[in-house]
Amino acid sequence: MTIVIRGGAAQYIEEAARSLNDAIMIVMRAMKTHAVVAGGGAIEMELSRYLREHVRSIRGKQQMVVSAFAKALEIIPRQLSDNSGMDSTDVLNKLRQLHVQSEDNLWMGVNVLENNVDNMMDKFVWEPEIVRLNVLTAACEAACTILSVD
Repeated sequence: MTIVIRGGAAQYIEEAARSLNDAIMIVMRAMKTHAVVAGGGAIEMELSRYLREHVRSIRGKQQMVVSAFAKALEIIPRQLSDNSGMDSTDVLNKLRQLHVQSEDNLWMGVNVLENNVDNMMDKFVWEPEIVRLNVLTAACEAACTILSVD
C-alpha cells in the first residue's frame, strides 16, 4: 500500500506521517492482541471507582496512597474534557455517578466529538488492552522514580 502525504511545509508533512504511523501501529497492535478497552477515559474512571471502593478496606498510610492513585487516574478524562471545551468538573461528576450506578456503565467516557458523556465501546472508541496496560505501568514507574529521587 502506498499513502501519499502532501502539505504546505515539511514540518506538517512530518507530523502527518508520524500521526499516521502511530494510528497504523495501534490498529496493528489491536489486531494482534484481540483485546480492546474503551477509550475516552472510560477505563481510568472504572479503575478509579474500583480503587475508591477498595480503599475502604485498607487501614493506615496505604489508604492515602491508594486514594491518591484513584484520584490521579481521573486526570485522563479531566484533561480530555478540558481540551474539548467541556466543563471538566461536571463531566467527572457525571462519570463518577454513572460508574457507581451500574456495571452496565463500565465503558462510559468522554465523547469529545459530541461534547457529552457516552458509552465509548458503542461509539467504537477503542484502545488495545496491552497499550493501556503499558501506559499505566510506565506512568507508575515514572512516578516511583521521581519519588525515589526526591
